[in-house]
Amino acid sequence: MMNKNIEDNLTIGNKKFKSRLMLGTGKYKNIQEAIESIEASKASIVTVAIRRTHYAKTIGQSNLIDSLDWKKLWLLPNTAGCETAEEAIRIATLGREINKRIGQTDNNFIKLEVISDARYLLPDPIGTLKAAEYLVNKNFSVLPYIYPDPLLAKQLEDIGCKTIMPLGSPIGSGQGLKNLYNIQIIIENANVPIIIDAGIGTSSEANQAMEVGASAVLINTAVAKSIKPKLMANAMRLAIIAGRQCYLAGKIEKQTQAYASSPKNGTLKLI
Repeated sequence: MMNKNIEDNLTIGNKKFKSRLMLGTGKYKNIQEAIESIEASKASIVTVAIRRTHYAKTIGQSNLIDSLDWKKLWLLPNTAGCETAEEAIRIATLGREINKRIGQTDNNFIKLEVISDARYLLPDPIGTLKAAEYLVNKNFSVLPYIYPDPLLAKQLEDIGCKTIMPLGSPIGSGQGLKNLYNIQIIIENANVPIIIDAGIGTSSEANQAMEVGASAVLINTAVAKSIKPKLMANAMRLAIIAGRQCYLAGKIEKQTQAYASSPKNGTLKLI
């Protein structure tokens, strides 16, 4: 059991984070809405698609990175939009330079996405493994986004990835944890944090991910495209806290029949 006096921090590599909710920065209506949602979520880590940041200049969102307080937040650059391992490696290098620009000189984190599937946006396992191995050797802390394949997850861990990020269901779909069985196998076999990324649409799904033992959850669309993103961000925050505490507390075993909660011994006898 966890000592109640010890903080239950999320640890990735040699970095500790108070929040187990990571938040994406895309799809918000405007910068202010994104900032308010991040603040409400109390997230420690936010992720930004480095390849797509220059497009934001045309729609008034180019200064999101400059608008956030990087003394309180940790930037997780991601390689979204990359279709090959080679593209992802180039973007990862640019991401590390952005980390330095905002003052996080020791930040080598990169969320690795290699996606060539235009319809379902499923990650390329071969390209991901290839890029991950190269980036690990270049001293990146690699957080790879994968389809929940337990064998691939273990291979990525074995080459030195700091976490594994299996999808719950396709990006932005809001379908929830469609691959729960595989995710549970990955969690059971892992010696690094498992972060559920993609597909979560509701706070109950975020809660479920934490209850089965995920170390954290990354959410974007469910917050950004909700009617009230700030409120949804807070709902996700609370759900993840509750799910984590439920996991640490230890769930009761399911039974096939009912068992009385009050003892039979010592009951009053009616005459």
